[in-house]
Amino acid sequence: MKTVTCSLNTLLNDDVSVIEDQKKNVARVLDLDLPLSEYDFLKKHVKKVGVTKEFENVISTFRTPDNETPEGFRIEYRLEANGVLRADLIRDISYDKNGKRRPTNVLFSADSANPYEVKPISKMIANLTCNPGIIYDLFINNPKANIGNKFKTRDEVMGEIGRILGPGADISVELNDPFGKSDTELIEEAEKFREMLSEYRVVIKVPHMGPVTNENVSELLSGNKKLSKSFADVTTESAFRGHNLALMLKERGFRVNFTLMFEPYQTALALQAKPYFVNCFIRHRLIQSEFMDQNLKEYKATGDIKFLEKIRHMFIDKDYINLDQAQMDLLLVQKMAEDMIRYRHFNDPDGSDGLDSVRHSLRLFKNTNLDDSRLIICSMEGEFNYPDIDKLLVEKEFEDLVHRVVVTAEPNYLARFTSCNQVVSYQRRFMNAANGQK
Repeated sequence: MKTVTCSLNTLLNDDVSVIEDQKKNVARVLDLDLPLSEYDFLKKHVKKVGVTKEFENVISTFRTPDNETPEGFRIEYRLEANGVLRADLIRDISYDKNGKRRPTNVLFSADSANPYEVKPISKMIANLTCNPGIIYDLFINNPKANIGNKFKTRDEVMGEIGRILGPGADISVELNDPFGKSDTELIEEAEKFREMLSEYRVVIKVPHMGPVTNENVSELLSGNKKLSKSFADVTTESAFRGHNLALMLKERGFRVNFTLMFEPYQTALALQAKPYFVNCFIRHRLIQSEFMDQNLKEYKATGDIKFLEKIRHMFIDKDYINLDQAQMDLLLVQKMAEDMIRYRHFNDPDGSDGLDSVRHSLRLFKNTNLDDSRLIICSMEGEFNYPDIDKLLVEKEFEDLVHRVVVTAEPNYLARFTSCNQVVSYQRRFMNAANGQK
């Protein structure tokens, strides 16, 4: 026997009616499925059916067509005094229009500020992330991307992307200068984005800042562009600057995308900032682990110190050590690399795919009390990064957490994994058959 369903319409009778001036909005939810268990409860208590002020605001903000609710919102019902049942719309990017869940619990996001490449993927993503580098370097100042120099300012780009994406996707935008601006100026910039994209879609990206401060950030912009102090040589104030900025924004009603988490030990402290998104970067960390592991093995096989020198050079290039440590003892270099390979589980199943940080972060999510927070898995490339993530997300250990995962990459990188070699083989066969050839 098929499951019996009903709707809010089933409740309406001589004793239960719709609030007169809300009929048009109530019509958006009247015919949606309602489980019989909920119906049995509601029919005993409901006398009037209406919507909340928030429901009306959402519908007005996105100019939603009649008899629909917009994507990016789930529908909840609130039973108020005197038997008034009100439909409410709650921001939740896991939902499509009319309160239907998206096709999978795992959500996808795009790293792009190019409206031309966002458009083809717009119906598939629940978030878009961008930062000044993506906006200016990869799009506005790139004549190949910004065709005809049509877009000249960040606001023009973000306005167009908001139009393309519609209400269903969050848009994570990064403030231009978290170092040089006062808290008041940062809030004003965030407010401008909220006005442009709406309170429902805007998410403010806040970067972890480590040892970088307003006093030394100029070192990254001139000369050899190297910081004079180690990444670990932080003050308490500078290390928690991003965390406190995230908390300040949250107190003012903003959702925060807390970013630049590369090592898993960063995640638990990042969660103290109560972020909506926390990021796990995987690409560069994996590449550097592969480099260290290969050169350690070459050194052990040959005894040639050039392989340790290669690691030392990489340590300088990637900011593990400073320029004044350019002659670091090679035995210390070896130990440092071995310790990192061990910590990253690079030679055991938990991290041989470079995803130990993702696994660790998901385990931390099992213990978080932040029900709306999600983990963004980001920064990937190559033939195996995404396939390995895809396999991780069906591991038994994480089956209860996949609804809290957002996979984000450049649109063309995600596009690559819609295809495989047999697509070409079969299209060859189909198209030749259609043309009457054998």
